[in-house]
Amino acid sequence: MTTDKRLTGSDKVRRFQTVLHEKAKEEPERRFHALIDKVYRMDFLWEAWRMVRRNGGSPGVDGESIADIEASGVEAWLRELSRELREGIYQPQAVRQVLIPKKTPGKFRPLGIPCLRDRVIQTAAMLILSPIFEADLQPEQYGYRPGRNAQDAVRRIHRLLNSGHNEVVDADLSNYFGEIPHAELMKSIARRVSDGRMLGLIKSWLVMPVVEEDEKGGKRRTNRARKERKGTPQGSPISPLLSNLYMRRFILGWKQLGYARYFGAQIVCYADDFCILGRAPAAEMQRIAKVLMDKLKLRLNVQKTRCLRCPEESFEFLGYRIGWNYRPNGKGRYIGTRPSASSIQSICRKISEQTSRKYGLLDAEEIVQRLNWMISGWANYFVLGQVSPSYRAIDLHTSKRLRQWFCRKHKVTAGKHVQFSDVNLWETYGLRRLVPKTRDLPWAKSCVQLKAGCGKTARPV
Repeated sequence: MTTDKRLTGSDKVRRFQTVLHEKAKEEPERRFHALIDKVYRMDFLWEAWRMVRRNGGSPGVDGESIADIEASGVEAWLRELSRELREGIYQPQAVRQVLIPKKTPGKFRPLGIPCLRDRVIQTAAMLILSPIFEADLQPEQYGYRPGRNAQDAVRRIHRLLNSGHNEVVDADLSNYFGEIPHAELMKSIARRVSDGRMLGLIKSWLVMPVVEEDEKGGKRRTNRARKERKGTPQGSPISPLLSNLYMRRFILGWKQLGYARYFGAQIVCYADDFCILGRAPAAEMQRIAKVLMDKLKLRLNVQKTRCLRCPEESFEFLGYRIGWNYRPNGKGRYIGTRPSASSIQSICRKISEQTSRKYGLLDAEEIVQRLNWMISGWANYFVLGQVSPSYRAIDLHTSKRLRQWFCRKHKVTAGKHVQFSDVNLWETYGLRRLVPKTRDLPWAKSCVQLKAGCGKTARPV
């Protein structure tokens, strides 16, 4: 492929990605070779560095931060990575594991933080591999893909329910990322990649040791992935692509073995979250799904997996509650979506944490800015369906907590509802309000734009 010397590094990367994707789309059986030399090309490494820097994140086990690299010189640092890859002496370091709180209080999920050098190289590899495998991923898969998002998956569920696919398997996989078998995953990759060095690079990332940190600051080094030959490290840039690639096996099996036609059912999948919507009894669909997952060496959590008929029974998917919605005037109901109770509780807990006593020394401007960022991000995601009641609840909780924060800070014991009234918090201190001025905010415009694609679900607030 000839390259125009006037193109920037990013332009060259995108042009090469387009060529890879077109070839993969045109030739479904094609295997790609000579890919490793693209990983250590400086234009790919520079693009990977920009992506990693934009995402930010904490240092890995080596303690090296983005600021450290910029202080010592990014160009020289990237050239050293390129040299190690070119000479075949690169070895990934251990992953630092931290525990991230789940929505359920007291529950945590492990998150791996690779070193920056490993994140940059994985991102460079992802820039090459993603266009190839994007051609193979199924339309039922919505997670971590260009031009697709979680709202698209929710809208798809809404359309299926309105077209008579009311039998639902609300599935739950036990530790999906930790259970993906390495041998089968590498077969899925090798079906498209014949470059032995690239395959070796991916395999080395699958068996990186983990440094676990406890609450007292103690550290323990383990390597369950190498011992059990399964699992992809959550938190690494390459992990979403690998997880999508393996979930593709389940979706293909469901269709090619005839279950989609037999049950009149379709799968909607976002990473490891998926549900099956069909016309046959949900229990029968669940039984087949478990058989397929067993063959893939994955575990369907039958205790948490629900079989139901929607909209008579509602269910949650990607933070949305899906089922009957009732019109505010009391005149009828419709199949729709709205933020789930657990999603509302989660953002309210974060608001309460942000306005707790430990932040009493911060400036009011800083607190308000943090709260605005928090509630705006939440509302930018929850734009589908009947959102006004949720917005009002969050407005009420945010103003109440901010008022309490002001009273503690200024030792106000009387007249707090006058000095720090809702209007003062909104107009004087700049606290963002979700309703009723929603039409002036980005998520309101999104809500109107989504109306065509989501029927009654995307009603302007």
